[in-house]
Amino acid sequence: MFPHMKSESIAFGVAGIMFGLIAGWIIGTQQASPRAPAAVAAQAAAAPAGDSGGARAAVLDEKQVNALKSVAEREPSNVKPRAQLANLYFDAERYDDAIKWYGEAVRLAPNDVDVSTDLGICYYYTNQPDKALEQFDRSLKLDPRHTKTLLNVGIVKAFGKQDLDGAMKAWQQVLEIAPASAEGQAAKRALDSLRSAHPSTAATQQKPGV
Repeated sequence: MFPHMKSESIAFGVAGIMFGLIAGWIIGTQQASPRAPAAVAAQAAAAPAGDSGGARAAVLDEKQVNALKSVAEREPSNVKPRAQLANLYFDAERYDDAIKWYGEAVRLAPNDVDVSTDLGICYYYTNQPDKALEQFDRSLKLDPRHTKTLLNVGIVKAFGKQDLDGAMKAWQQVLEIAPASAEGQAAKRALDSLRSAHPSTAATQQKPGV
């Protein structure tokens, strides 16, 4: 597997730093442009958990990029340079380029849940929430208990689709699977904030059988 640690920043940045503020903003602007929630969530998600000062895009190392591209050209069945290229482009916030290389990596390693989820995150950052959720579905078919994927499903449903019930269900799954993990704690903060800001949604979630 070729996990990309920055991919976790979507969930941790939103849930851990600004979720309460953004949740209230979303609830108050249900009729806003569908692009707006993604843009705001992406801005919040730029900072990993604990980095209240925010994070800037990494400077792309063109020398490293060219070296990895050379390896990828020489070794068309080697997933590693493709995943590494995708990670570099992701960190530089060049998401269209990252999508290209994550796509190639997924084609070569279709069972790699981490790469699949990173591809979905890139779709979200390029204002394609439906494609992001489709990709997350593929990840969850590989591992239905993959907490990082479930955490990001909640973010995309909340901010990309304004589906607060769906977001809460995803975060509740994370909390049930791994309550003591970093993902579980992020899910708990997100759920607490959303329930506080939108109690009617919380009431729906608490009905038996839901």
